[in-house]
Amino acid sequence: MSQDLRPVLAGWDFDPDRVQVRIIVGDDGAEKIQMRVDLGVMQMESDGRPDGERPEGYESMLEYYETAAASDENFRLGPPECAILMREGLQYYHRYLSAFHLERFDWVARDTARNLRLFAFVVKHAVRQRDRIEFDRYRPYVTMMHHRALASRFLADDNHRAAIEAVDDGIAAIRRFLADYGQEDHEGECGELQFLLQWRQELERERPVGPIERLEQQLEVSVKLENYEEAARIRDQIRRLREGESRRLGTAGPSTGPGGDPSLRKP
Repeated sequence: MSQDLRPVLAGWDFDPDRVQVRIIVGDDGAEKIQMRVDLGVMQMESDGRPDGERPEGYESMLEYYETAAASDENFRLGPPECAILMREGLQYYHRYLSAFHLERFDWVARDTARNLRLFAFVVKHAVRQRDRIEFDRYRPYVTMMHHRALASRFLADDNHRAAIEAVDDGIAAIRRFLADYGQEDHEGECGELQFLLQWRQELERERPVGPIERLEQQLEVSVKLENYEEAARIRDQIRRLREGESRRLGTAGPSTGPGGDPSLRKP
């Protein structure tokens, strides 16, 4: 069989201005990701370690070292081990970047979660502070990509509320990173955090609004304008809609006792 790659690359010219990826089915019947690079093509397994290797019989060197650490309370990662883990983490980076452009957000969420676990493991066990920082400095970016993937999956299912919650979790996680390094006052300099904050605003604007929530917004405006007659009419509409929902669900109507207006509580 010819080892010349030109037939594989025919019709797939390299474009330096965009990420070029595709999914193919390998000779083993499994899906594989191919990324076009300037001198050829990079091929990755869609599951397990991207290069398909099983070092020391484990899925990856991270799993191998995690197993060693679990049985040795004095376990430490020296510079050579950290270098191995960095090269391996880069494989997963290439795969989740490719998967994001393929809109395989499940793969992105899986691989970013794995690299976040890698960073935490190195921070805990590395001998040198410089190695701990070298890994952990990528935490904001990978956190952003992880929650971006989760939110994108929810949006594909038209679940805007869950998508916004996923973005909120990402914002909180990046703020914890800044707090870990005493950088709480530098949020404006963190591009990953600013991206999630801006995206959250866009998601909130695009979030579908139900009839009750729309009426609640109108009620708030009427009260601010002191149009109490209109406010009373809107309250009656809200009450009728809630009673109708309760009958459909076979439940009692919402309480308006000491807990306050139920329309103001988060579900």
